[in-house]
This record gives sequence, C-alpha cells and structure tokens, in this order.
Amino acid sequence: MDTIREAVEHIYNQPVKEWKANGGKVVATLCTFVPAEIFLAAGIHPLRFRGVEATGLDIADAYYGPFICSCPKALLQMICEGKYSFLDGAIITPGCDSMRRLDDCWQKAGEDYPGIVPPFFFHFGVPHKAAPYSIDWFADEIRRLITGLEEHFGVQITDEKLLDAIRIYNRGRDLLQQLQTFRTADEVKISGTDAFAVAIAGTALPRENFNQTLETMMSELDNKKGSLAEGKKRIMVIGSVCDDTSLIELIEDAGSVVVADNLCFGARPIGGLVSETGDPARALAEWYLEESVCPRMFGNFERRLAILTERIKKSRVDGVIMQNIRFCDMHGSENGLFARALEELNIPCLQVELEYGPLVDGGRVKMRVDAFLERIS
Repeated sequence: MDTIREAVEHIYNQPVKEWKANGGKVVATLCTFVPAEIFLAAGIHPLRFRGVEATGLDIADAYYGPFICSCPKALLQMICEGKYSFLDGAIITPGCDSMRRLDDCWQKAGEDYPGIVPPFFFHFGVPHKAAPYSIDWFADEIRRLITGLEEHFGVQITDEKLLDAIRIYNRGRDLLQQLQTFRTADEVKISGTDAFAVAIAGTALPRENFNQTLETMMSELDNKKGSLAEGKKRIMVIGSVCDDTSLIELIEDAGSVVVADNLCFGARPIGGLVSETGDPARALAEWYLEESVCPRMFGNFERRLAILTERIKKSRVDGVIMQNIRFCDMHGSENGLFARALEELNIPCLQVELEYGPLVDGGRVKMRVDAFLERIS
C-alpha cells in the first residue's frame, strides 16, 4: 500500500519520476473516455489529471470565474503553479462543459504563465451516445489520436502493439473486479478507503507495475481472516468526480464501511473486458462508449439506474451517499433522480453538495454523514 498511497497523494510520484528519468514520456488525460491502451502501445505513460494537490483557486478563478465546478479549476491552479511541468503532452476531452473549457482556459493562461502548455496538446472528441454511427465516428477519432501521437513522438502504434496493450489493461480490469469481490463479500477484507486508493493508483502508475502490485495484494487478501464490516453499516458512495480518499476515510471513520462505489476514479469504469480480436480501434471505441455509465451519455438513465440498483443489491448496501461538486449539473441532477428511485425501494440516501477534493469542508460533511448513519441505524 505504500506505493499506492504515494501515487494517490502525489501527482509526480516516484514511479513516474523513474519513468521520466529513464527517458519515458508522460501524457496526461482528462477523462475515462481516453483509451489508455493507445499510450501503452506507444511506450508513453498515460496519467489521469488530478487536482489533489491544489490548496486554493486564486489563479484559476481569474480564468474560469466563480460559478463553475471546482475540479477543472483545481487542475488549472496546479498547472499554473507548475505542478504539471513534467508533462510531455495533454489530452483534453469534452467530458462536461466545465472540463471542455479547460482547453481554452489553459491556452489563455499560457500567455500569462509561459511554458505551462505542453508541446503535445490534443483535443479528443467523445460522442454523447453509443449508437452504431457514433461508435464508427469514435473509432475514427481514436485513429486520429494514434496518428497525432505517432507524428509528434516519432513512434509506431501497430495493431499488434494495441492488442498487446489491450490484454495488459484487461488483466488490470480483471484484477480490479476481483478486488471488488473482497469489498462486497459478507467478510469485507479491505476497507473502502484502501480499495478506492488502489483504483486511483491504476490511473497514476505505469500499468504493468500496477498489475504486479495488484496481483501481490490479491494473494494477501485471499489469506486474510475476519471482516471489517462487523457491527458497521455498509455504505455505497456515488456521484461527481472524486479522487480524494480522505472523503471515503471520513465516511468510514464515522462508523461505516464503504463496500461499493460508483465513481469515475473508482469502480465505475472497470466494466467488462475489451475485445482482444479484430480491429483494436473499433474494439476500443465500442468498449469505451458502450460500457460507460457516466451521466454525460444521452438516453441511458434507465440503464444506469438498473446497474446501480444491481450493485446495491450485490453489495448488500444499507445506505447510499450521493456527493456532487457544487455547480456539477450532471451529477447534481442525476443524484436527485437516483435518490427518488432508490428511496421508493426503501434504500436510504443522503445527498451532499461539496467542493472538489482537497477543498472539501470536512467538518460540515462529517456532521451530515453522522446524522445519516444515525438515521439508518
């Protein structure tokens, strides 16, 4: 867990420093829709953007304004402070409108803070539907990204390399699925805080290193005795982008165990496995669109609700905590719909509005969580 915790707490962690010291390139990606397999096939380390080390928003407020989600602002704050100066590239995606605006805000800030825009700066389009025509379009967008990486970094990304990368990432997905079983079982063998940290580390560590670390952890958990859920309420956490383990720790310290989550840095994007045969670009397009349960995708609410309800039943959850970042319209709206549907099924829900990650008002959130756990007791 030491390697995992360092990857969670520090953007420029030791494995990434070693990767750079050995001549490796690092490209940061903004969203789960960017196929990480492409970068592995190119010999490039894909690093998910995180604003976990932001301590204020004074710089970002000047470019974004006050009435917008604090997650992209925390990212821009860290960028302008030079905390992402080690990057060789960045991929911007329209995950939501606030994230899309990081494209122009970052480039504008680059005029005032020279050197903060990396040499490879790429806007990667993502459709809002998983229809056959949008999958075709997305496969072409994936090929456009491949071409851009090949031309800028002087690499060759062949179908064979892509298929090998898919196999490596599929192994990681399989291991993460196994990890979830240790959370959801009657005998909970890993805390929600540690399980969430592992999932976050999967977006920060070089994938083969991550797989090896996870394989060791699986064997240790398999031999572990006893349950962490004894006498505690089993909680699920869902909602806006969250890469802050302290929020999960706060919930567990209140007398619960987080046995499941539906967060984009957690269990949400694990899904099934990418096809390891045929056209790899098409296989990636199908998986990244069809497996998504993100509220940015149109016409999928009933499916998302069904998946959420099934996970709640499988994990034997006593209550659901729904957090959303202030001004996060997608999750704020969907959480309200989820809460109404789940309460009708007699599943207690708590809706909490907060700021992103390190900007969270922990005392206020703890008071709400304490009251919720008392209610469901």
